[in-house]
Amino acid sequence: MAAPLPIRLAVAAGVLAAAGLAAFWVLTLPRGLSAAEIAALPAGDSVRGERMFWAGGCDSCHAAKGATGADLQRLGGGLELVTEFGTFVAPNISPHPEDGIGSWTEGDFANAMLRGIGPGGAHLYPAFPYTSYARMTTGDVADLWAYLRTLPPVEGKAAAHRLDFPFTLRRGIGLWKLAFLSSDPVVPLADDAPEPVLRGRYLMEGPGHCGECHTPRNFAGGPELGRWLAGAPNPEGQGRIPDITPAGDIGSWSEEDIAYYLETGFTPDFDSVGGSMAAVQRNMANLPPEDRAAMAAYLKAVPAVAP
Repeated sequence: MAAPLPIRLAVAAGVLAAAGLAAFWVLTLPRGLSAAEIAALPAGDSVRGERMFWAGGCDSCHAAKGATGADLQRLGGGLELVTEFGTFVAPNISPHPEDGIGSWTEGDFANAMLRGIGPGGAHLYPAFPYTSYARMTTGDVADLWAYLRTLPPVEGKAAAHRLDFPFTLRRGIGLWKLAFLSSDPVVPLADDAPEPVLRGRYLMEGPGHCGECHTPRNFAGGPELGRWLAGAPNPEGQGRIPDITPAGDIGSWSEEDIAYYLETGFTPDFDSVGGSMAAVQRNMANLPPEDRAAMAAYLKAVPAVAP
């Protein structure tokens, strides 16, 4: 005799719930680099890695606030990023073996940079801009790793993130990554595009992670790629990050103007850089001139976005 309808409905609901939970578990699995990919990582070069350090602006989040000179290379973390999801705290990424990342392997670092996965296998929060770093080459990641290992160890762990439920559940970041984590370039360019434009795309979409601040985000915190570099609310809570497409705040600037601004901090109108961009510009000034020229060429080539 068939079971009563309420029992059959309860069983069916239980089966659907179990299937949904299993699907969620599979879809949100951290997917790191394979053993073969880790084995193929090149030996890094710390001299080249310093170039990636300045391009990526590692000190902007991981050095002490207001640091200058040699203190820019003391990466003890602690910067707080206040968002609608909670407060994220930049960790200690100095080579300290207990408080920093001194006990990490090159594979651990590559997984963090390219896949957003920590050494224990857990998803990292995308406040760490691995959505941009995922576009970096393994060679540049290895070089950056080699350079970071030359920096001074800094004692003291940074504070923990302060997040509200359900954002405390890292497993759900796996679904977020399915929607927003990609190594593909944002702006399509022809293979025969000028080399400076291609280089600029790589620097700004990858290690420079310019879109993390200059691109607006949707309700889930993912970048609105259709409005790439079109300006966004200031993540620090005051003012607005400018539109840097050809239709925006710097649309009238020439490539030379942009490159000069990145080098010196002075605009064509003899104004000077301010706010959080001051730290970015300071880092860009440490790059070779050809990198700043490449960034300028890319900014003149990106699609204009209407205000």
